[in-house]
Amino acid sequence: MKICLLGDGAVGKTALRERYLGKQFSSGYVMTIGADFAVKKTTIETEEGPKDVKFQIWDLAGQPRFNSVRELYYKGSHGGLLIFDITRRDSFTNLKAWINELYSNSGRGKMPIVVLGNKVDLRNETEGCVEVEEVYNFISDLKKERDLDFEIPYLETSAKTGANVDESFTRLAKTIRNFLTKT
Repeated sequence: MKICLLGDGAVGKTALRERYLGKQFSSGYVMTIGADFAVKKTTIETEEGPKDVKFQIWDLAGQPRFNSVRELYYKGSHGGLLIFDITRRDSFTNLKAWINELYSNSGRGKMPIVVLGNKVDLRNETEGCVEVEEVYNFISDLKKERDLDFEIPYLETSAKTGANVDESFTRLAKTIRNFLTKT
């Protein structure tokens, strides 16, 4: 399964990927230039029993200056983790642009996504955080606007603590698998 990690710069895409790959959290920020790629094999539980999954994880640079380069990396994607920083409202309001970019450049059109509100470990330390209800309203509106007939899960994550990191990738794999068996 080819998946893309999408979202504004500094929302924690690389940190989530690194944590998922078993590496330790680092608080230092290093900007991704263009895209970075990793592979991970895992097993997910399905109604038919355990199934092996091999992820091709494409971590795409979030800064606007990489817009034209990013388009190339979407081709052939099966789904995406749509990531925003719960402490940065602008990263949440930019999610629609990220979905447009994914759906326009993948060559597949509509495809499964999982929305991740990252840096949940900072919720109690920061005022004005994006609230869970706002995200569910966004997802509901998105499904209506795009006529999406598949589940769009929302999880709050923390690369720092590891909260819901593995679950994010597992949910995306299951959502993609369900989507592909319907089409």
